[in-house]
Amino acid sequence: MTAVNLTSLILSVILALMIFLFIFRIVLTWYPQVELTRFPFNVIAVPTEPFLAPSRKIVSPVGGVDITPIIWVGIFSLIREILLGQQGLLTMMNHIG
Repeated sequence: MTAVNLTSLILSVILALMIFLFIFRIVLTWYPQVELTRFPFNVIAVPTEPFLAPSRKIVSPVGGVDITPIIWVGIFSLIREILLGQQGLLTMMNHIG
């Protein structure tokens, strides 16, 4: 396994996990009574909150709905596509080397 393959695998897992966690955060916004400090919800909140907290200062809620998790799903999906997609940078490096 080359360094590019290993990097691609690790990045793929991390980016997919983050997208998955942000999708769960979107679902959790439908239930405002959920305490994000309690297990199992803190497993979702702890890795996503460092991204969401600064974003909330820039993007205010629309109609009372926090849209920042949706924005981060888009950002992580874009990063994943740019790096690991069919024409992604790491995919192309893997085919060259």
